Amino acid sequence: MIEKETLWKRLQKVIDPETSLDVVTMGLITDLQVENGGRVKVTFRPSSPVCPLAFKLAGDIRKALKETPGVEKVEMEVVDFYRAEALKKFLSDLDRWEKG
Repeated sequence: MIEKETLWKRLQKVIDPETSLDVVTMGLITDLQVENGGRVKVTFRPSSPVCPLAFKLAGDIRKALKETPGVEKVEMEVVDFYRAEALKKFLSDLDRWEKG
């Protein structure tokens, strides 16, 4: 079983290059759930509706979670971001690309 505390610690290593703060300290992760089978659900709220680093941060968050032992799948909901649908497609494309 994956511990939520372990996931939070991983997320604290994801740094916003603009602020040099981690995404947890910045309050950009508003929900984190662990489900059966190594499935993790995370809600990401970029620092502004037009955050220029949202795609990079979402990719870094996803990577940090996926590299955690026991995590099989990461599902990310993006809220309060004007390009949320494009970001969701980007993350979906990453999943397909990794599966080869």
